[in-house]
Amino acid sequence: MPDHSSSPRQVRLFLRGLIAGGALLAATLASPLALAALKPGDKAPEFSAPASLGGQVSTFSLSAALKKGPVVLYFYPAAFTSGCTIEAHLFAEAVDRYKALGATVIGVSGDDIETLNKFSVSECRSKFAVAADVDKKIMKAYDAQFMKVTGYASRTSYVITPDHAILYEYTDMNPEKHVENTMQALQQWADRQKR
Repeated sequence: MPDHSSSPRQVRLFLRGLIAGGALLAATLASPLALAALKPGDKAPEFSAPASLGGQVSTFSLSAALKKGPVVLYFYPAAFTSGCTIEAHLFAEAVDRYKALGATVIGVSGDDIETLNKFSVSECRSKFAVAADVDKKIMKAYDAQFMKVTGYASRTSYVITPDHAILYEYTDMNPEKHVENTMQALQQWADRQKR
């Protein structure tokens, strides 16, 4: 900050830098909204990753899961953070309703598998698998990166139909509506399949 002895030129340069920095910060903070998440009708990128269900590690394969029915794929920033814990509890409480609609739930974050072994038991309540995307390839493929530079996933949920198509996408850092919105999209899809 310039002091009282600063010249008018120094003050102008300081203010210019402050404005430029503010513009850069605003652009960075707005960037999650600018990310082009996959949209309904897009093809869901294939992936497989180490995943933990109830502390047991296996390989989750999207194509294998889609052979059984739709997949609810949700990205979350980091295990054991407050919003991600709330979201894991909500998905765990809803797993039986998802299963009744023939759907598999899979959570994905950049956490390592050792962390997810604990998270899958305590916060996911051994109800659904969480996959480790340590190299960030899955979140990049699904445009689910939070500000691209942080290495964390955004809070983005997808419903994917058995033909590998994105049925529904929802991005919001608030964890409260992800289950409700994906469940509604899945229920509407299931109702159309009965016709």
